[in-house]
Amino acid sequence: MNKKFGRKKAERLETFLLTIPAIILVTIMIYVPFIMSGYYSMTEWNGIAKEAKFIGLENFKSIFTGNNDFVKAIIFTGKYTILFMVLANVIALALAVVLVKKFRLANILRGVFFIPYIISMTIVGFIWKFIFSQGFASLFELTNWGIFNFSWLGDAKLAFYSVVFVGVWQSVGFYIVLYIAGLQAVPTDVLEAATVDGATNSKRFFKVTLPLLLPSIVTCVFMSLTNALKVFDIILALTKGGPGGSTYSVTLDIYREAFQNNNYGLGSAKSLIFFVIVLILTQFVLKIFKSKEV
Repeated sequence: MNKKFGRKKAERLETFLLTIPAIILVTIMIYVPFIMSGYYSMTEWNGIAKEAKFIGLENFKSIFTGNNDFVKAIIFTGKYTILFMVLANVIALALAVVLVKKFRLANILRGVFFIPYIISMTIVGFIWKFIFSQGFASLFELTNWGIFNFSWLGDAKLAFYSVVFVGVWQSVGFYIVLYIAGLQAVPTDVLEAATVDGATNSKRFFKVTLPLLLPSIVTCVFMSLTNALKVFDIILALTKGGPGGSTYSVTLDIYREAFQNNNYGLGSAKSLIFFVIVLILTQFVLKIFKSKEV
């Protein structure tokens, strides 16, 4: 009995000692900067001065009263998030339903769709910037189609859809893989029983497959939500927030405020507000899907 108790105590001590490095690393890299940003959000600091001037809640007042750029960035990020979530999940699920079937080019097509996800978002942004400017101009000369003559990055409305398109194009392969894994986990006997009961292909998909696929849908929706809310690098490479600041996301606005305008206090205040927004949204979405899953 004493040996068993001593072994359990040694295992607990070993587990505790092994987790200490991870705890220290997470604390230094995440929790300490978060607490420091909370302090700097109530200061006026340019990042160079030795001491930050404490100004209380003035940064938050300026955001909600006189700073319209941040509100515009929130609206743009919200529209981008909704459109990205819908398109990425619908397209990924539709392609996954096709690619989960056994045919000769299935594995090759899976790799083709997944390749863009491996490429850096910054590189993807520069590639599509070249395509929208130089590539479409060449295609217009060859085909004389008006769609290739539009200013996809110079017009505010078209620039928004261009950013959404590139974001979906780059990430849809990842969601396809998750949906394929979920579709392969659906029990075949359940589908066969539905077929025997006279269910058509559409009814079998919406009444049987889709409810059983809900855990995968929850994962994909949640990940697409978080990825869309923190969109930054693809906009920086593609439009740099233009034209006229119409494609400024919240993360890009925070980056501009802190690292370009050297206003670290206001940038920290914006980041805290955005953190609260993201926290509320993610918890709301998770609560909805958890209730559906039950």
